[in-house]
Amino acid sequence: MTQPHIMLVDGMALLFRSYHATAPMNQFFRKKDGTPTNGVQGFARHVLSAQSIMNPTHLAICWDMGSQTFRNDLFEGYKAHRPEPPEEMKPQFDLARQISDLIGWKSFGQVGMEADDTIGSLVEKWKSDARITVISGDKDLLQLLNPNTTIALTKKGYSEYNPYTIERFEEEYAIAPERFADVKAFMGDSGDGYPGVKGIGPKTALQLIQKYGTVEGVLASIDELTPGQRKKIEADEEMLKLSLQLARIKTDLMIETTVDELALPTWNEEKFERLMAEEYSLVVRHITSLMR
Repeated sequence: MTQPHIMLVDGMALLFRSYHATAPMNQFFRKKDGTPTNGVQGFARHVLSAQSIMNPTHLAICWDMGSQTFRNDLFEGYKAHRPEPPEEMKPQFDLARQISDLIGWKSFGQVGMEADDTIGSLVEKWKSDARITVISGDKDLLQLLNPNTTIALTKKGYSEYNPYTIERFEEEYAIAPERFADVKAFMGDSGDGYPGVKGIGPKTALQLIQKYGTVEGVLASIDELTPGQRKKIEADEEMLKLSLQLARIKTDLMIETTVDELALPTWNEEKFERLMAEEYSLVVRHITSLMR
């Protein structure tokens, strides 16, 4: 039996990417009632293109479920600096899930968790039984790499990707993928709003993990560090440990599904008609062009 190839899509990443690709030009592709659909239709077109490029046998879309997660409970400043979504974006979160259902893509997400955690848990669930390709723009997901999983980072448009395998990652970083979170714990993440250790940047963070293996390994060997490094780490030790919790993607969520439930949807005239009735003509045209 041929091993399934599952494509896991970071729905939030593609939705935001698609929205911001067209919003600056005021291209909102509004429905007759004024509802903007630029993010929704861009998201669907991106997934369809990725499907044609990656040729999976199965597919799932993963979503954030609300803006508050367990990471906000751990650290009040987590993503706190991010602005509210633009008004034109707000109705498109629900529409993106609706168009996924209409097309026949299976969606997953848990309240209090991020899409990353759902992706991580699905990778863990099937890493021994399937080949997996993750579609996202988020480098944090590199910590999920394993011999059967590729992380395809979005690069340009709908068709260009920067793919990472475990071999490429280990060659570039000289650490195991699961230690990427330890690097992030030292350097912090300005996008997610946690500081790590002040004064330790990406280069030093990576060198520390290359030498000592983990955050715990660095702390156990702190007397071997330079006086400057030791002073910085001791001053921010609690934030370092907290940053590690924030940087680690959860892989233990209970997700009730089977691979068979993720089988690629089929196309028929009724589905095209429903998409047109919902005023998603750009998506219909995109599908038609891919099927030629």
